[in-house]
Amino acid sequence: MTAAVSAPVDHPWGRFALRRFGRLLVSVWVLVTAAFGMIHLIPGDPVRGALGPTASQELVEARRAALGLDQPLWQQYLDYLRGLFTGDLGVSMNSGMPVADILGDRLPATVELAVLAFALAVLVSVPLGLAFAVLTRGGRRRPLELGFTSTSVVLAAIPEFLLAVALVWIFSVNLGWVPVAGRDGPSSYVLPVVALALAPAAILARIVRVETLTVLRADYIRTARAKRLPSRTVYFRHALPNALTAAITLGGLLLGALVAGTVLVENVFAWPGLGSTIVSSILAKDYPVVQGVVLVYGVGVLVVNLVVDVALALLDPRSTIREG
Repeated sequence: MTAAVSAPVDHPWGRFALRRFGRLLVSVWVLVTAAFGMIHLIPGDPVRGALGPTASQELVEARRAALGLDQPLWQQYLDYLRGLFTGDLGVSMNSGMPVADILGDRLPATVELAVLAFALAVLVSVPLGLAFAVLTRGGRRRPLELGFTSTSVVLAAIPEFLLAVALVWIFSVNLGWVPVAGRDGPSSYVLPVVALALAPAAILARIVRVETLTVLRADYIRTARAKRLPSRTVYFRHALPNALTAAITLGGLLLGALVAGTVLVENVFAWPGLGSTIVSSILAKDYPVVQGVVLVYGVGVLVVNLVVDVALALLDPRSTIREG
């Protein structure tokens, strides 16, 4: 029995899994505790703030009792943890609907937007960065390199919501090619996906280009060229996989930022996702819904980071599995 338990710990992949799983558990606990403390750190009475100054004291006390806010703080924390394990995230102060039902209705729209935007950013940035690295290697085509660098810097610096407004004005208001807002049909996905994907695509393309230029100067690439291997074999089989390590790391960070960026973009396009939900809930002081959305966004970012760590370990085990 002891040998069976210690075997995973002795294996590099076992230690790697235990480290990452432990970090994930600690991060989730910190996130859950912060989300719980949110409603208690707000100045004043959150129930009174949600119901308004004209609500009777009896109604405020009844709502506090329904939300469990009349219990001791430690009891509220235990009830909150118990609710998370059973899928009970509380009840909306305004609509009276379970928070889990609200999130279940809105989450798919946000996930679709984030996944499509990230896929578009990767599909555009990887071949674009590789192509410009090949075209500008060894200091060749300086004007082309300058144009690519300047354009990518400008695109990466534009906030998503400003880009979204500009896209709406050009392609919806003036040209009328796509809907202004809403989630109705494939054409309604075009502008929000492009607005979210453009900045990450520009950043990733620059990273892929820089990493590819570094790889192309490596000795094994010179050896591959000396063997007269086809160019596509040198670039796609030898250079690209080794150039993607940094891009994967940055891509995971960008995906987390992209998920957070859906908050503003969804409000520009009246997209029925979590981004518009959290803004409306903050304005209405519906704190249980805000807590639920914060948890979903936080867990999403943590899961993305875990996936990135696993991808890096598979791509380059020496950099991750043998650490610590």
